[in-house]
Amino acid sequence: MADHLLDASLVHAFFDRDHPPRLEIASGDSVTFVCKDATDGQITPASDVSIYTGYDRSRAHALTGPVAVAGAEPGDTLEVEVLAFEHQGWGWTGYVPGGIGLLADEVDAPYLQHWEIDGDVCRFRDSGEVAVPFEPFCGVMGVAPAEPGRLNTAPPRANAGNIDIRGLTVGATAFFPVLAPGALFSTGDGHAAQGDGEVCGTGIEAPMTVTLRFRLRKDLSVPELRFLTPSPLTRADSAGYFATTAHGPDLYQNARNAVRSMVDWLQHERGMAREKAYVLCSVAADLKISEVVDAPNWIVSCYLPLSVLTP
Repeated sequence: MADHLLDASLVHAFFDRDHPPRLEIASGDSVTFVCKDATDGQITPASDVSIYTGYDRSRAHALTGPVAVAGAEPGDTLEVEVLAFEHQGWGWTGYVPGGIGLLADEVDAPYLQHWEIDGDVCRFRDSGEVAVPFEPFCGVMGVAPAEPGRLNTAPPRANAGNIDIRGLTVGATAFFPVLAPGALFSTGDGHAAQGDGEVCGTGIEAPMTVTLRFRLRKDLSVPELRFLTPSPLTRADSAGYFATTAHGPDLYQNARNAVRSMVDWLQHERGMAREKAYVLCSVAADLKISEVVDAPNWIVSCYLPLSVLTP
């Protein structure tokens, strides 16, 4: 087994089975990926909201890779073990009206929240209202697609890609279907923390260095991404939760209503600015499908760990 380093001097913002690999490795090797933030370095700790609204979104996700695994063929499985993450002390969360967040049609102005990451804690840089555990993962992890041509990184697909699964943190093992020769794995879009749902459209976006170990599985074939993740799911599970719910026949609208109720609670019961409340829901609250069997209505719940709220 060998250890490799892949820097961020050459990144790409797409998936393409014909994109040449930057590195070829053997099964069992590990690779340390140096990853820029999701904007390809366009947002920095000095950026104001005008930079956020004007950055070049064609460069979004800024992936490091691809890495080819010798002998990988369609039908195989690529096993990826998550070994380590290293942050650079900062991150950001933002949203824009009409963007991709659950409540994007209800916000009046763009917002950019900077975070300080100190050791294993993330805090609002401009206030002491919250302390969110540093629980990093890569928002984008994926192999080359089966179909030819360049695919943007916005939606998840059969090759995985922009999955935003916070369970893929240190100690997790992911299983990706190999869809093209060599597998051609790329990663990026580091998140220092995120709730299940990423409801405002961003987590704590941060430049990150991640170390992964790769194993080629000829004995296994999977239709889509599967993974093992360690317990506990979050270190924030230490002081109970406050949860809001919403019912109705549309799970998407239920999710919107549950998040809206949580934002209202943070604003009116905890005195938090509405912008910060929405951001906090995106990085710390978890959306859960609590019930989907009693037609015509289903239940979505939004769980916020109370440990993230400072006294």
